[in-house]
Amino acid sequence: MSDDRWTEGPEVTESSVDPVPGAPGDDAETLRERQRLAQMEMMDHWIGGVLTEQRRTRRWKLFFRFMLLLIALVLVLTTLYSVFWDDKGSAAPTQQHLGLVEVNGVIASDSPANAERIIQGLNRAWDAESTAAVVLHINSPGGSPVQSQRIYAEIMRLREQGDKPIIAVIEDLGASGAYYIAAAADEIVASPVSLVGSIGVIYAGFGFEEAIERIGVERRVLTAGENKAFLDPFLPLDNDAEAFWQNVLSQTHRQFIDDVRAGRGERLSDSSEIFSGLIWSGEQSIELGLVDQLASLEQLSRDRVGNTDWVDYTPSLDPFDRLTRRFTQVTAEVLGISAPNTPLRF
Repeated sequence: MSDDRWTEGPEVTESSVDPVPGAPGDDAETLRERQRLAQMEMMDHWIGGVLTEQRRTRRWKLFFRFMLLLIALVLVLTTLYSVFWDDKGSAAPTQQHLGLVEVNGVIASDSPANAERIIQGLNRAWDAESTAAVVLHINSPGGSPVQSQRIYAEIMRLREQGDKPIIAVIEDLGASGAYYIAAAADEIVASPVSLVGSIGVIYAGFGFEEAIERIGVERRVLTAGENKAFLDPFLPLDNDAEAFWQNVLSQTHRQFIDDVRAGRGERLSDSSEIFSGLIWSGEQSIELGLVDQLASLEQLSRDRVGNTDWVDYTPSLDPFDRLTRRFTQVTAEVLGISAPNTPLRF
């Protein structure tokens, strides 16, 4: 028998229907007819109840489908607006202000702090006639060497034009690749307790070769090129491979140092620890020449334009892209498969 409570009803038999009282003198045929009419009335009542429940169920289904459609429509319209109509920064105010470009989070091609987005923001702020200065508002631990170098090169290009100052304002953290970017600015401003520096290159991995032996797993790797798998965490890292990889890190570090020196010039102190990978407070950074001024964004704005007036020229993120990006990142973190695009990190 079916378990559908909407279509299954009580079994109606002659014995289940209360006898219909008849008038005196009614014959058996008349009594049976009245009983049949009573059964039909009961069936009509039962069917009416089933139809009412089915209509109610359909209404709720239509309501939820409508809500899902409405949410999807809002997402689509928001995305279209951000792509085609949200031209933040294109209609800048006519009064003098600071042109802000946000550098938030890890610098990577698949993060909001990617080179393409930041460079676009830099050029927007630079081209706006009423910007008194372009401000890189930094709160980042660093990231990809390639992305950092692209942003550094664009800042240096704009800086050489000499049209307006480019100032890096470090909030909580401006380390590694984030300091690489800041070094290209005309001036670096930080809080006394900001964390600044960490001029170095890092590669981090694990060695699981003994672990898989203990659990009885055989590693099978086929390569074309004898060193293709030299960073495989399930294979031992021999001395030659380690020396080669250390040379790659050292060359990348040398490029980092050269670019910081080019950006900061004679303001850097002669301390050998500056490029050791250590991180400094803002107050210590003043003494080392890593930072030019201890101030906040509000103080800088008052000094430059007379009030706390700035405009964010960072391109808006596509809401749908932001949603899917966040979902992908969370999923990757939960599954333990998140990994940077490059094994080297500034």
